[in-house]
Amino acid sequence: MTDEQRPAGSTTPTPRPGSGSDRSAASVKHLAGASSAARKVAGARRNPSVVGYDDTVPSWLRTTAGWSWRLLLIVAAVALIVYATAQIQLVFVAVFLALVISSVLRPVTDFYARIMPRGLATALAILSALLFIAGLLTYVISSVAGQWEKLAGEFSDGIEEILDFLENGPLPVTITADDVNGWIDNGRQWLSEHGGDIASQAAASAGSVFEAFAAIALAIFCTVFFLARGKDLWTWFLNQLPARSRDSWKIAGGAGWYTFSGYARGTVIIALVDGILAGILLAILGVPLAAPLAVLVFIGAFIPIIGAPLAMIIAAVVALAADGIVTALIVTIGIALIGQFEGHILQPLIMGAQVSLHPLVVALAVTAGTLVAGILGAVVSVPLVAVAWAVFSKLRHKDPPMEEDIPTAKEIALGDVGVGSPRGGATEDAAG
Repeated sequence: MTDEQRPAGSTTPTPRPGSGSDRSAASVKHLAGASSAARKVAGARRNPSVVGYDDTVPSWLRTTAGWSWRLLLIVAAVALIVYATAQIQLVFVAVFLALVISSVLRPVTDFYARIMPRGLATALAILSALLFIAGLLTYVISSVAGQWEKLAGEFSDGIEEILDFLENGPLPVTITADDVNGWIDNGRQWLSEHGGDIASQAAASAGSVFEAFAAIALAIFCTVFFLARGKDLWTWFLNQLPARSRDSWKIAGGAGWYTFSGYARGTVIIALVDGILAGILLAILGVPLAAPLAVLVFIGAFIPIIGAPLAMIIAAVVALAADGIVTALIVTIGIALIGQFEGHILQPLIMGAQVSLHPLVVALAVTAGTLVAGILGAVVSVPLVAVAWAVFSKLRHKDPPMEEDIPTAKEIALGDVGVGSPRGGATEDAAG
């Protein structure tokens, strides 16, 4: 309709080419003849207010709500995985042990496979590991058997020295022999009253021992296939996935296995070094049961944060009972120095970039794992977190790092900086 044909008094302007009205008419042109419901749905896609979009809700609240329900779904998924894992704990422990053993024995198997078939190399690698463990246990048992009687007498004398120090020493609190005898009597009374509960727990422990042997047997069985046909198993799994997802799974699997195997091999090597150094220290000082205590330090190295200190305390107590307070202090300081050597030299040198977790993250992971699953959680928490972080880091799209300095909390609170300013925020309005 031209301006001449428009009725008098009409103020409706003529749409200009390229105007919003033309675009709006073009956008609904394909809806000619459609029902009113279809037009309403199409309009809602372009204008959310058609279906009740509330402009009064702050954007920060909408964003927070969106993140909240997504985080709730993630927490629910993690909780479901933890619950399902707890129901098949034996299988989980067996597979975890199999992965650890496979990561440690994989280089040995590859070395043997250069001169013999893969299956024979796998059997020889596992046999070598079993012989090493059997020899270690034999040495520990023979050491304990040869020094146990001597240690019992020295331990009794050490206890008397400790009681004498607590009763007559410079400490503000005194503990007499009568107090100790009273504690012993209370302990005997408690044992007599709770004998039935202890017997039932012992029966339950027998079942746990059976489960432990079953888990070890299953772990060895899985290890055989992981070492001999691990690549074929992984290829079969990838072939079950859609073709569009295989590249992501290959990247995630490679990054996860690289981190997990590096952590497992590094932990074993570090634990061996810790045990050897602790054994040498205890042997030089003449502490009884040096070999079993060194093995205890070796085992404690597999439990991050808390394992090594517990082994150090036990070794110091034995040294105190056998050779006095001076030797106990030397043992404590020596094992503490071994821990510093491990943390500042061995771990960066052996593990390197394969496991790059901040000590704070390690502490939080161990604490959370202990609260959820006890000692097992403390052992598996760090490698699981390391693998999850490695996979996430490999798959995510990382933006360039910030170049400007971050403003202090005081500057942000007082409004000295904002978004877009040189310190990282918006330049404050001059009138404001």
